[in-house]
Amino acid sequence: MASHRKSRTPGTRVAGIRTPALATAALTSVALLSQTATAAPTDDGKPSLEEVEKKVGDLYRQAESATEKYNAAKEQTAKQRKRVDTLLDDVAQRTQKLNDAREELGSYAAAQYRTGAGVPDTATFLLADTPQDVFDQRQVMDRMTGRQKEAVDDYVTQQSETMKKRQEATESLRTLTESQDDLKTAKATVQKKLTDARELMARLTAEEKARLAAIEKKKQEEAARQAAELARQQAEQQQAREEAARQDAGSSDGTGSSGTATSPSPSTDSSYGTKAEKAIAFARAQIGKPYVWGATGPGSYDCSGLTQAAWKAAGVALPRTTYDQVNAGTTVPVSQAQPGDLVFFYDDVTHVGIYIGNGMMIHAPKPGTYVREESIFYDGESSVHSVVRPA
Repeated sequence: MASHRKSRTPGTRVAGIRTPALATAALTSVALLSQTATAAPTDDGKPSLEEVEKKVGDLYRQAESATEKYNAAKEQTAKQRKRVDTLLDDVAQRTQKLNDAREELGSYAAAQYRTGAGVPDTATFLLADTPQDVFDQRQVMDRMTGRQKEAVDDYVTQQSETMKKRQEATESLRTLTESQDDLKTAKATVQKKLTDARELMARLTAEEKARLAAIEKKKQEEAARQAAELARQQAEQQQAREEAARQDAGSSDGTGSSGTATSPSPSTDSSYGTKAEKAIAFARAQIGKPYVWGATGPGSYDCSGLTQAAWKAAGVALPRTTYDQVNAGTTVPVSQAQPGDLVFFYDDVTHVGIYIGNGMMIHAPKPGTYVREESIFYDGESSVHSVVRPA
């Protein structure tokens, strides 16, 4: 994937995400790319390959951001449409009850007309504009029979509740319209960014595309090196934990000393490991399926659609978007990432993959690509936002 990292001030990230070794590796990657990329502008004023690569990467990132907004708007629209349907059904039922109450009042009015009874005309209530109009006619209420009063009370109640539900339905319809507008806007933005990226790439010559491919290959080699370094660090940490456990065991039975205390394993919940295995197995089975923005499977996925489906297969319900998934668990440092954890990318948290160990993940990268296994440093160490262990 083309580089589209935002510049950052070197230093420690939240939750201890960065490590000195990885920061050094990132600097090495930058130096390597600067030697490989063609940065100088061409004589004819065309952008350099480095500028093209950055522009394409930015466009894909913007498209992915718009995709997550589209996912959120789609989810909101679906919820709002369901609420509107429920309210309209309720209004219909209450309207029927109101009509029944009106008919009962009408029957009393008709009977009074036929008999010429001196009881005030019940039909007066049928002409009231609001429930308050009815209540204002208390002198009439005082002269009615008990059953007539019950009929009026029922009519007033049904009219009040029906008006309230109609108002709620009107407000919900307005909100639904706004959600649909947001959905259209996000969809148009995604399509525009993708079109711009494709057109930009289409203007490159075969030689330029080959040189870009060489740059990308170098990036992937560096990403693989960083993944291997993370795997080495994690292996050393695990060995330290196991050694500390042996020393503690020896100390407890009088055969050794407690030694130096070390950090415990980041997760001792065996049930998490079982669920993580199921989630990873599902994600692995999707490798080779195309990335399609807004897709949740089974034939195609976007990034958050894949992670949601993977953990659903393990019995865990994750929210739809990256914005919500990043808050659906416990944040841990990259150095303590475990298989099954979610790895989020970029300051605006617009991409996610599922960690499988050894610095690698399975993710749906971007339009035009397929679900694949890749280093979590595929776009550089600084692109990693956080690691979250689903609850």
